[in-house]
Amino acid sequence: MNRVLPALGITALLAAGAYGGYQFSELRGEPAHVVQLDPAADAASGVTTATTAQTASTGTAQNAPVLAAETSARTESEQNTASVVKSSSDGLVFIETTSTVQPNLQQQMLEQLFGGQGQGQLAPQQAQGLGSGFFVTESGDILTNYHVVQDADQITVRLHNDARSYPAEVVGTAPDYDLALIRAKELPKDEIRALPLGDDKTLEVGLKAIALGAPFGLDFSVSEGIISSLEREAPVGVGDVLQPVIQTDAAINPGNSGGPLLNSAGQVVGVNTQILTGGIGQSAGVGFAIPVSTVKQLLPQLQSGEEIRTPVMGISMLDLSSANPEMRKEAGLPETGVLVTRVFPSSPAAAAGLKAAEAVRRDDGSVIPNSDADVITAVDGRQVESAEDIRTAMIGKQVGDSVQLTVQRGKETSELTIKLTDFRFD
Repeated sequence: MNRVLPALGITALLAAGAYGGYQFSELRGEPAHVVQLDPAADAASGVTTATTAQTASTGTAQNAPVLAAETSARTESEQNTASVVKSSSDGLVFIETTSTVQPNLQQQMLEQLFGGQGQGQLAPQQAQGLGSGFFVTESGDILTNYHVVQDADQITVRLHNDARSYPAEVVGTAPDYDLALIRAKELPKDEIRALPLGDDKTLEVGLKAIALGAPFGLDFSVSEGIISSLEREAPVGVGDVLQPVIQTDAAINPGNSGGPLLNSAGQVVGVNTQILTGGIGQSAGVGFAIPVSTVKQLLPQLQSGEEIRTPVMGISMLDLSSANPEMRKEAGLPETGVLVTRVFPSSPAAAAGLKAAEAVRRDDGSVIPNSDADVITAVDGRQVESAEDIRTAMIGKQVGDSVQLTVQRGKETSELTIKLTDFRFD
């Protein structure tokens, strides 16, 4: 059973530039210090001392057995991680954006009241942002988070071990899934290294997870952890649409947005998108990634240049598998399926005649659903065991599409056709 995360406390990994011209030391909350790893080095001149030079001159012969010993001492897990990083780094993309921010009336009032800016309208400001992405096709399509490129006037990308910047443009977007597809111009074909897409359905809690990206602008960085949970749902995208997410403790920070989450085979299993910060604004060991299965379903539409709008039915629902067995049985409800607990007025579900459960008080004072409450048992002919099955079936659906629901109402089973719209909850 998926556990829903509260909307409060979930922090989308905004493009790092959204913090506004910060320095690395400011992010840490203290001045940055460079630690001299070799105390014998002359910090003022940068010249290596005689001791270091002597080691360097004789190090080739002496270091050979040491290097061999270090290599043999590596654990199997370390060797795997190093191999994955080596084979995947060239598929990673560093993204920089420039956007124009129009000051609102509230900002103008505060600037004039407290900032001594005087009269007149504030001028628009240029904001710099950054994020991550990765090649998803051999033709050069780059996948990233929507919030990385949202409202960007200019997008440039850089590749691993390449100082050149290439202009890029947005091809397709899925704002409610926080996904976007961009393409770089003038990019040499031999520089493209598409990362293989894996299967998040084969993941298990405890398996290795490797996050690639540019935390705080430190481009092409790597962090490692495990798959912490596969039973999470979180509000994703501009519409805060509740969706399944992969939880990992691999360090994810602002700037990691849009980077890949890899398994031990070097396959993409997720797209890093959010962190649970606990109020500190950086990784607290709880990060979330969009499952790659969502990417696979939306990729054809993104490649065709669509802006994917998320259609909704307009209902609230609960899994019957988690209900109290005794009360469920007394209410005459099936063991599996999804109980409709609310139908929003003027929604597609309401137009189709779907009905929400009503409370019935028992003699002992407890409350159970009415016996003819609507239970969704299948969607488009596929059996429904949980609310996740319905949300998964909705991925890739477009406004104007129809969805066929099998609904059990009391002892009767019927088929309802719901025409999907871009209905929004009040």
